[in-house]
Amino acid sequence: MPLQNTIAVIADIHFHDLEADFGFSGIMIDGRRMVVRTWSETCKSTRVFNESAPALHAALRILIDQGIRHVVLLGDYSDDGQRSTMRRLRAILLDYEKEYGLKFYALPGNHDIFGPAGRHQTKEFIGSDGSGILISSDTKRTQNGSITSEDMYCDGYPVGLQPMREFGYYRQPSYIHWETPFGLSERDEDRRYEIWSPDGKNVYNLMDASYLVEPEPGLWLLMIDANIFEPRNGTFVPGEEAAFIDSTAAGWNALMRCKPFLIDWIASVTARAKASGKALLAFSHYPVLDPFDGTSAADAALFGENNVVGRMPQLLVAETLIRCGVEVHFSGHFHAEGVTVAAMEHGEIRNIAVPSLVAYPPALKTVSLTDTGIVVDTISLNDMRMEKSISAAYRHEAKRTGETDEKAFAADDYQTFLVAHLRSLIEHRYFKKEWPQIVVQSLIDQDLRSVCGVLGPGTDQSNLLLHLAESVGLPEADLGEISLIDIIVDWYCLRQGSQLAFGTIDQNRLDLYQALGRLCSKQPSRAPESETERFLWIFFSGFDDFLKRAYQSKNRLEIPLKSPRELPPVLAQPKTDPLWHTSEATAAAGAIILHSKPGGS
Repeated sequence: MPLQNTIAVIADIHFHDLEADFGFSGIMIDGRRMVVRTWSETCKSTRVFNESAPALHAALRILIDQGIRHVVLLGDYSDDGQRSTMRRLRAILLDYEKEYGLKFYALPGNHDIFGPAGRHQTKEFIGSDGSGILISSDTKRTQNGSITSEDMYCDGYPVGLQPMREFGYYRQPSYIHWETPFGLSERDEDRRYEIWSPDGKNVYNLMDASYLVEPEPGLWLLMIDANIFEPRNGTFVPGEEAAFIDSTAAGWNALMRCKPFLIDWIASVTARAKASGKALLAFSHYPVLDPFDGTSAADAALFGENNVVGRMPQLLVAETLIRCGVEVHFSGHFHAEGVTVAAMEHGEIRNIAVPSLVAYPPALKTVSLTDTGIVVDTISLNDMRMEKSISAAYRHEAKRTGETDEKAFAADDYQTFLVAHLRSLIEHRYFKKEWPQIVVQSLIDQDLRSVCGVLGPGTDQSNLLLHLAESVGLPEADLGEISLIDIIVDWYCLRQGSQLAFGTIDQNRLDLYQALGRLCSKQPSRAPESETERFLWIFFSGFDDFLKRAYQSKNRLEIPLKSPRELPPVLAQPKTDPLWHTSEATAAAGAIILHSKPGGS
């Protein structure tokens, strides 16, 4: 029997179709034609591509075995919104609906859709001889043997929603209730808002894809489109990609500016849920709280405004949603595991960050309703077996380029593969784009003994390595031979995986990192003498924060749901009118109204 009181939440599938037709032959492995993204691109990406299809099928099979029927897709369900990819994903999801009775509820992410007109995409694939073949929807990019394919194009709103229209974006016969921020109409032209650039030169009438759905009696899923495309100042061709600020680093900070009407609607939904006894869960692609629960301070100190730091939601977001009555929000985007709580005068809110299926740690969440709240469980895909045909394609590429086989190519299970990919990502991207080059050049081939030689003079320990060995009960010689790159990989595993990294890093290493983290979180006995020494002190202090967070986390989370506390009167009254756009409600929720208002086509 289906578990009607349980839903699954899957984030950042980044689905790539291994059987796509972009106008080239692909590569034949063991009699199977495949369209495989190159390892040279994969090793520089924060996600893997070719493993997405096997991971999606593995995740859905787990849910079927558990009897779970409802599945929320938290955005970035596609590789990059390519037309053929979207068609194939739709076909797969419809097959699961027909054969197993699964029901999907989708939200757009920054990789699924772009603005009103879409954007070009260009990707590299492994050719039959192992060489890289460039395929682009942009004719300006397809030269010197590369291929043009319109199927590579990523569409914009509302065209880009159509392949996923059955999965929540539009009303379906099985829904008990369905609405949008604009009322009960599902027509595209009735779901629009007006937005303009600060200089007033660029004015657009854009579609919002948010919706509320009741799939089972008493369960409301609040699906919020926080994918924000804010017009830039200046003069542009109408709808062109350059006319908009990219949504990747926008999220809820930009939503507060650009879609304040959503705040009114969210407040109305929570008030009506309370009045009618509905269990309400909120979802968007982007987090409403720091998914790393403050531990990202190490990123800011080490790397400045990198992809983690630049995407953090401001505290005003949480304060506003608390005032609206939202208690639990699920997010993706960061490919990270984490639960963050913000408690304020009017109540508290939890942001539950759901990991990706195609990055370390590979996992999804299930949410079960209880009499008093919800129970959130984590399901790992660590044990998924690797498809050897994909690894064979990588080896074919490596043979052509003359590179040595990566550890990832020999992996039998998904965890081993993703940790090996993370190591390559660190070496090919983070070291080159984020890390200070003087640190990389001086330490890249070093071990813990060398690191202790750099850190030691700043501590009270005459022999830091011996002190660490005694602290964790390991031989000094064995400890000293641990390579720095292995330690760095574990650092990123703990940052992304929190307690899920405990299945990857053995206890002796965890004890070592705890001792090292506590030591470096203290003020050094003297000022660092070099950039490398300063960097290492901050870097290793991150272990202290990561481990505190991880040891306080659980793979099963029980959350009591409470009624919204002391809401401002205008927010506490259920609205009967299907249009909920009141400036009083927006002001009470604490939103900042700058550049947008709801409007017709």
